[in-house]
Amino acid sequence: MDAASDFSFSGLTPDLIANALASVGVDPMSGLLALNSYENRVYQFVADDQKRYVAKFYRPARWSNEQILEEHAFTAELLEEDVPAVAPLILDGATLHHFEGYRFSVFPSVGGRAVEPGDVDQLERIGRQIGRLHAVARQGEFKHRKHLTADDHVSASLVTLKETSLIPENLQSAFWAIAEPLSEQLMHVDFSGFDQQRLHGDCHIGNMLLRDDLLTFVDFDDAMTGPAVQDLWMMLAGDDRQQRWQQLDALVSGYEEFCDFDERETQLIELLRGFRIIHYMAWLARRWEDAAFQRAFPWFAEQRYWEQQVLALKEQFAALQEAPLELRPNFNF
Repeated sequence: MDAASDFSFSGLTPDLIANALASVGVDPMSGLLALNSYENRVYQFVADDQKRYVAKFYRPARWSNEQILEEHAFTAELLEEDVPAVAPLILDGATLHHFEGYRFSVFPSVGGRAVEPGDVDQLERIGRQIGRLHAVARQGEFKHRKHLTADDHVSASLVTLKETSLIPENLQSAFWAIAEPLSEQLMHVDFSGFDQQRLHGDCHIGNMLLRDDLLTFVDFDDAMTGPAVQDLWMMLAGDDRQQRWQQLDALVSGYEEFCDFDERETQLIELLRGFRIIHYMAWLARRWEDAAFQRAFPWFAEQRYWEQQVLALKEQFAALQEAPLELRPNFNF
């Protein structure tokens, strides 16, 4: 397991948080409301200026200072170009702060409601926003953030899953009988033939907020370099192929108002879905000793979850044997 998985946030007490904020001139006047964030620790509060803010305390050893600052610079760049995104505040001349072994940042609190999954009309609008984000992203490059690779998302994940004791003994054979051939296929993915650019990295509907007719990007914690479709495919919902084509068509139609889209990248969609399935299981396994994960994902250690994962892996393997989703398929309507 990585060093970040062994770290305990037990020392992050309300007093320490308040003192950390005070060290950069922020005075919380309300209690600290813990928000849904498991990788880091995130708290909302009202300050003495009567405005709401969010303090984010980073999990140590996960990202370097340079990687975090590069994420911050990217969000600031987006705001400068009027792309709605949540960027950290500059306090005492910096966006990343240090206090008693913790690193933290302070953000404005942005409210809003979640976007409805699969809504074709909404997807065209989302495509425009992602297109605007990518138009800015293509103007520069990351030097410290990770690249999207099979080694990181699949190979490293398999090592974790091999080491975990959470997969029930009676499902080990069935699990690996499908996990290994699926992973073997995923490991042969070659991104070198596709343009690489800066990405949000974890661009799904949960990381977009709708308020006052404005779509805002949040949580750039997984910002990375990779093909553009990584920021698009997670917006597709459902299993019906025709329905997903309609969603993709709407998404790309909006996207291309601001950015060209390489249609060859549609062949990566199911491969990237496979990446995410395997990486997500390994992520939970790495963090399982963190009590916050056990409270939030109690089903992860249950027999039923792993039975469902065996089925999900089989379905994903079958999906990879089908022709890739196309923007102009021959459906008979």
